[in-house]
Amino acid sequence: MRRRTVRVIAPALAATAALALTACGQSAPGASSGTAVTKAKNGAYGECKVSGEKGSVKLKTVEKGTLTVAGDLPSRGWWNGDTVAEIKSGFEYCLAANLAHRAGLEKLKIRNVSFDAMVAGKGSGYDLAMAEISITDERKKAVDFTSPYFDSNIGVLAKPGTVNAGNVRSLRLGVKQATSGAKFVQEILKPAKSAQVFPGDAEMLAALQGGRVDAVLTDTAIVLGQAKGSGGKVAVVGQYETGESYGALLPKDSANTSAVNGVLAELTGNGTLEQLSESYLGEALGGDPAAVPVWKL
Repeated sequence: MRRRTVRVIAPALAATAALALTACGQSAPGASSGTAVTKAKNGAYGECKVSGEKGSVKLKTVEKGTLTVAGDLPSRGWWNGDTVAEIKSGFEYCLAANLAHRAGLEKLKIRNVSFDAMVAGKGSGYDLAMAEISITDERKKAVDFTSPYFDSNIGVLAKPGTVNAGNVRSLRLGVKQATSGAKFVQEILKPAKSAQVFPGDAEMLAALQGGRVDAVLTDTAIVLGQAKGSGGKVAVVGQYETGESYGALLPKDSANTSAVNGVLAELTGNGTLEQLSESYLGEALGGDPAAVPVWKL
């Protein structure tokens, strides 16, 4: 596997290296079940510790005193919770909290927005989006991206013992609409049968467990979490190297891109991204993406 922006560790190491995070802040649902607001309390948002000087960067936000972040919510390890209102931790949630702190903003608002709307640049009413979004040249035509904060490949999720590198092209495959995984399957893998396209992760996983598709392909870091949550019903049987990375998405020509890049550089340099990975991704994903076998095309 190629270099990753942050390292994901195996569960045994995660248990010993995880940070002790103090639950601070108070979260309340917003106007709808798709929005929630957390107010900073004792210098923290939700269960997230923050670092750096408060107010050290300036961001132009859609709502005064608030950083509004969109995501495809919830997402195991990245945005933890069964509902949007319950999310108080996770790699991307706490990354957003650190951005809010550095910008001197007292409130962090999260909004559930469809993935395809985000990457098409059709969303509005938020300052940036983080949803395990792969940076691609095609998407850059509609939106801005920050520098990468996590490197990703395309993983293959299937029932154990049913799919391998030799037969995957002949099987019924599922993908999530508007994702890099969908593009990879359609343009690079080119299976014998057209892949079935699903609107979200939940629908895709249900189709796999229900036997309507034989395997689903999307980011390795995402399918590892789904595999762990399935209780052994499905597993990540392989992955393809793509050289892609996740970045935060901002509106086209955003005035905030440079400032957010500066914060990301500091969070990388001071070890915050590494700590977030250790705290949330190793345990949530049930394993290190680097340990998943790499399949050749």
